[in-house]
Amino acid sequence: MLPEQGTLLFSNHIDLYDLIIPKENVLRQIKDLIDFSFVREELVNKYCLDNGRMAVDPVRMFKYLLLKTIYDLSDVDVVERSLVDMSFKYFLDMAPEDSVINPSSLTKFRRLRLKDMDLLDLLINKTVTLAIKEGIIKSTTIIIDATHTSSRSNPHSPLEVLKMRSKQLRKSLYEVDESIKELLPCKNEDNDLEHELEYSQTLVDHLKDDEVLTSIPKIKEKLNLLRETLDDIADHYTTSTDTDARIGHKTKDTSFFGFKTHIAMSDERIVTAATVTSGEKADGKELESLVQTSKKNGICVDTIIADTAYSGDNNLKLAKKEHISLISKLNPSVSQGFRKDSDEFYYNKDAGMYVCPAGHMAIRKTKDSRTKEACNPRIAYYFDVQKCKICAHKEGCYKPGAKSKSYKVAIKSDTQTAQLAFQQTEYFRQTYRQRYKIEAKNAELKNVYGYDRAISYGLSAMNMQGAMAIFAANLKRILKLKKNQAQETVND
Repeated sequence: MLPEQGTLLFSNHIDLYDLIIPKENVLRQIKDLIDFSFVREELVNKYCLDNGRMAVDPVRMFKYLLLKTIYDLSDVDVVERSLVDMSFKYFLDMAPEDSVINPSSLTKFRRLRLKDMDLLDLLINKTVTLAIKEGIIKSTTIIIDATHTSSRSNPHSPLEVLKMRSKQLRKSLYEVDESIKELLPCKNEDNDLEHELEYSQTLVDHLKDDEVLTSIPKIKEKLNLLRETLDDIADHYTTSTDTDARIGHKTKDTSFFGFKTHIAMSDERIVTAATVTSGEKADGKELESLVQTSKKNGICVDTIIADTAYSGDNNLKLAKKEHISLISKLNPSVSQGFRKDSDEFYYNKDAGMYVCPAGHMAIRKTKDSRTKEACNPRIAYYFDVQKCKICAHKEGCYKPGAKSKSYKVAIKSDTQTAQLAFQQTEYFRQTYRQRYKIEAKNAELKNVYGYDRAISYGLSAMNMQGAMAIFAANLKRILKLKKNQAQETVND
């Protein structure tokens, strides 16, 4: 049952807060800065209003999560510190002598109350609206970039997982009928992934028509696990405890396993929009969403600063249509040329290579030797054929038996030619120098708010982690800018 809103604190020791917690304390400043009652308004439908045990105030539970983010603490640690830290108790609207919650309550709050909420957009909207109200955001420029977060778990070798799953299935079969050993296909004894895939698929096919065996729960369970593993490897070429995480590429030679957070930030370093995706997703495709969300949050956008990942033909056309100056350096390899919009190959600016729809990166590139026209040169990107042979997307992409797989792009389109002329201007060069600000913001999120690694599994948990980290970062930035404004007023 939801407690009454605005319950007053009755304590003989409440005056201690004024003696112990200075006005400069960041938690006191945050509490004075923003009204957290919006949390209750958003979550009121997640509680029963007139039945059941009295719940902990959702505003207080949300503040616990915010404290976790600001100080990079675990559930247990934030509760333990709240027991003895008076600034924590003050921020949580607790009396000095009040007891704290059980740490497990935070897990239930995240899973039951915050489930299915668009927390990321909600919290960013609240801070941007607050910044505009305080007169902090005045610029019409947004800076866009993506930062990566490593998954809590590590990817497993597809070969090892397949061998383990098939072994588990055979073991469950032997337990039911020892004689079936002679009827099953011969095990694959080498370490060739393609051979293991063929064996596993043969094993599945061998059992699919046996209704007697597959009706036994322990056999059916292991068979389904093997099927899911085959599908997962075909789609993503990797498996993990974190089923939403994917392999992305930071450079040509380095990769990460996890998620990407695509961020739009005002010139004042307030995050105005963000989206969270799996690690293999293209940066450039998120530009339109980030711009539209920033506008929805009250930002007037006439300039976008971004790196070369965002200078694709579609983004250039979008910027022209919206009358926005796109300050993004044009790399010849970024061009989508004259290919159709449905083409899912995308350019990874960090690695300088194209990535296929399955998330596999090209292993080398060269100028197309068959291009005769000097006015329309092309670059060919070559992919690992061994991966193409077993890829779930190979139909229509890879020709069976082919010794190579390449993807070719024209160096420039008409739109990019115009962009190339634009980036030679002094205005472009001077404006582009502001892009460093978002690199600093990415570093802040990782180093200060623990955003370099996921604290839980799945895309929904990553969205929640991103929402809290960006919310905390925006609040502290607003406080700093307000302090600067006050200092400037005093100096004047």
